[in-house]
Parts: sequence; C-alpha cells; structure tokens
Amino acid sequence: MSCSKIMDLYYEDDGQMPLLNQLQIWVHTFFCQDCAAKIQQYENAKTILREDFFPFPPELEEPVMTRIALEEEQEEADDSFATPGGISTRGWIISGLVIIVSLVTAFFGLDFKNLASESGMSFLLPMGITIGIVLTTYCALFIGSHLKELSERFGL
Repeated sequence: MSCSKIMDLYYEDDGQMPLLNQLQIWVHTFFCQDCAAKIQQYENAKTILREDFFPFPPELEEPVMTRIALEEEQEEADDSFATPGGISTRGWIISGLVIIVSLVTAFFGLDFKNLASESGMSFLLPMGITIGIVLTTYCALFIGSHLKELSERFGL
C-alpha cells in the first residue's frame, strides 16, 4: 500500500478502526520511517491540543460560576419580564394603549369632521392605512422582542 493510503487510513481513525487496518498501518510504519514520523507528530499534536494547549485556569472558575448563579437568581426574581436593554412588558402594554387611544381619538378632533367632509373618501383611505401600519409595526415589534416569553406562556 502507498504512503498516502496508509496516512488516509490513519487520519480517518475515529477510535473504531478494524483490526486489519491497524495491522496494515503498523506493518507499513515498521518499514517506512517517514510515515512513522508523521504519525508520531500527529499523535504529539493531538496530545498537546487535548491536554496542554489551553490549560485550565482554576482562578477563574469561582468568579464565573458565582456570576452565572447571580444572573440566574436575578432572572427568577424579575417579575416585570423586562427585555434586556429594553422596555418591560408593562411598558409595552401602556405604550400600546396610548397608541390605540390616540389613533381612535383622532377621529373625534374638532377639525376632523370638517376635513373629512371636504376631502371625502380620499381622506379616509390614507388615515386607515396609517392606522394599519402603526398597529402592525407595534405588534410586530412587541412580538419580536418578547418571542421567548410568549412562546413559553402559550406553549409554542
């Protein structure tokens, strides 16, 4: 067998190499010093990467685990369902109610009747589109920013 085929067999080893392949590699490396040296270098590299490449820093374990525990306790204690760096669910609901009330009360303004009567149906179409865009955008942003909480709450 050629050196390249032997090396391919060796590199494909996932711990379950057949006995015949192991025997072929052993016999070939017994007679071919180049392949034996390559295999030895590969084994050394695997050992270095597995054990010595990134030594375990014991002085970081305790602070990191303490920080993780504090964050988990904080998440459990947080009743406002605040999004990270964002507005709480309560804030979203209040702002949504303000938006809906302001859109609905726009029809009761003093100038609305005069403007609607002068413009007719050409005024109601842009008004309806504006209301639809505002409500759709608000709902999409709310659902997108609270996807995890909503999926947990509704079992999705």
